Amino acid sequence: MSWQEFSGGSIYLPPQEIVGVVHFLGGAFVATAPQLSYRSFLEQIGEAGFAIIATPFLNTFDHLTIAKEVLNRFENICDRLQAMDAFGKRYLPIYGIGHSMGCKLHLLIGSLFNVERAGNILISFNNYPAARAIPFGEQIPVTEALDLEFTPSPQETKNLISQDYKIARNLLIKFNNDTIDQTPNLQFSLQKRFPNSTVMRTLKGNHLTPLGQDVPWQTGAVFSPLDAIAQWFKQGLSGELTGLRSEVLMWLNPVAYM
Repeated sequence: MSWQEFSGGSIYLPPQEIVGVVHFLGGAFVATAPQLSYRSFLEQIGEAGFAIIATPFLNTFDHLTIAKEVLNRFENICDRLQAMDAFGKRYLPIYGIGHSMGCKLHLLIGSLFNVERAGNILISFNNYPAARAIPFGEQIPVTEALDLEFTPSPQETKNLISQDYKIARNLLIKFNNDTIDQTPNLQFSLQKRFPNSTVMRTLKGNHLTPLGQDVPWQTGAVFSPLDAIAQWFKQGLSGELTGLRSEVLMWLNPVAYM
């Protein structure tokens, strides 16, 4: 099954029986076409029987409005798919998966709106102020007339999560070579609310690991040094993406996950 553009989002429906629905939200600068930028990762999850609904967004300072818009789009897509009987008549669990800024949006959705989620997977969370999150943002002169900050601010977001976040089951993933990750801070907040159902895993990779693509490399008639370098590079990226996929799929099967 290939990707389809559908009601302002991109959907991937597996050929086999659907076992669950994933709402995916990507990072700030790659979220406009998640079906392309996260294709390999999302298709690997979809091939395990999950319907993927990826809702793109344009990044602005108003993260609350973005959260409302992607939630509305997701729910509209779900309603249309159910009307078409794409999911069948039985109950399907809904999971949120977010990467980077996508984590913050899922956290805002889970804190401010009454949504039904079987759990959230939050990858490479960060909650930096605008001056650090935006390239060259620290060089922008801030005055009373130009006080650039996200809405809600990092501190307001932290308070919302600590007080109002309602999704009890959470998998937090950080990578061992991610210099902008703040997942341990999120773990502290969520484990205070849900100590028995929030887990954090540290995997090999960096902040861009979920964006890895399985690009085929065709060797020539003679195996050259360039072929060796390409194969080594591909194996490293594939290993990191495989590790991420395995951790996510294990967690999506609560019986198997320990």
